[in-house]
Amino acid sequence: MSRTYRALEEPATTEFVVQGSEFIGHARPVSDIEDAESFVDAVRTEYADATHNVPAYRVRADADGDLLREYSSDDGEPTGSAGKPALNVLTQRDVENCAVVVTRYYGGTNLGVGGLVRAYSKAVKDAVDEAGVVERRPHETVAITVEYDDSGTIRSILESEGHEFDADYQADVSFSVRVPIAESEALRDRIRSATSGRADLE
Repeated sequence: MSRTYRALEEPATTEFVVQGSEFIGHARPVSDIEDAESFVDAVRTEYADATHNVPAYRVRADADGDLLREYSSDDGEPTGSAGKPALNVLTQRDVENCAVVVTRYYGGTNLGVGGLVRAYSKAVKDAVDEAGVVERRPHETVAITVEYDDSGTIRSILESEGHEFDADYQADVSFSVRVPIAESEALRDRIRSATSGRADLE
């Protein structure tokens, strides 16, 4: 999967009040469904005293990126008044690998289904705007293990191509490299050729 996708640039939290009810929108980039679920759980724990914590997320659920998993819940609000509007904003903005939770503290006035739809939609829009949307390319991690003599060659290749990496110097040297999926095979080929096939690649 070499296509780019739209994702949140950074985590964000925004809030506003409608007729006494406080709405807090939390948005966060996530890497997978487990990451999304743990973010939702963390917000629910932190805001356990809130009336509602409404989650929604859109996550690529497989390495090829063909399966997009979408989830939302009304968390006790009237059916269709909270989770679906929250998810709709993510769909309209076409952002992926992102999770949102809208926390609501009830203020004593019923907003009605229309009012709730507007409020939950606004909470997600505000949080996504605050987080910022960027184009991302899917990455994978390439593990490279070489003998010490080849480590300088590997390091200079990675630095010249601008890849993020960590190096662990033991008896052998292990590199963990973040590479756009579209470029990973070319990098592997270059490393094999630079080390005459001595590099151990995963």
